[in-house]
Amino acid sequence: MTTVLRLAELLAARLCHDLSGPLGTLAGTIELAGEDPALAGEALTLASASAAALAARLRLVRAAWSGDHAPMRCGQIETLLAGLPPSRRLRIDLSGIDPEPEFPPAAARLLINALMLGAESLPAGGVLSGHGSPAGEVILTLAGPGAAWPPGFAACLVDPEQAWAALSGPRALQMPLTALIAHAAGLRARLLLGGPVTAGPPPLLLACAG
Repeated sequence: MTTVLRLAELLAARLCHDLSGPLGTLAGTIELAGEDPALAGEALTLASASAAALAARLRLVRAAWSGDHAPMRCGQIETLLAGLPPSRRLRIDLSGIDPEPEFPPAAARLLINALMLGAESLPAGGVLSGHGSPAGEVILTLAGPGAAWPPGFAACLVDPEQAWAALSGPRALQMPLTALIAHAAGLRARLLLGGPVTAGPPPLLLACAG
């Protein structure tokens, strides 16, 4: 099996997994509304919320994973992050990123994927912060209990072959995919290892121009 085919299979499996929850809730509430008129109002309210969550998720993955991307400002990227799985324990703070310049299309796509990976890298919640400018570099930091970039991420950012080899399953897709997007766009992305000793994972640096 070619690595490209493997990536396509993992993307399809991940999409099915991510969309099955909102779709199942939507279908169940619509069915309940039809079966029990007394609960129709409540069921349709829940169905509307599920449909909105599904639409938000689709907008996010389209911007992150499809080839259809455009320049974006930080505020537009923040809006897309509404499509992340809901978590009251996760906070994303991009106030340190210059809001006015636009990210070039490839840099916007890389940042969105890096933010999705950062959210996954805070399994017990915490803060994912961004600082920098679309005109230069952006640095992402993680802070929270159990915060950690996935094992092998630094190597995948250095060597695309390592990223292809790391395509192990749909749940672990976001890490190698983020690295492959950086390599394909010719954008520098690396973990800032070996700097001053601080608590927490090393910051992730993303260059916004090749």
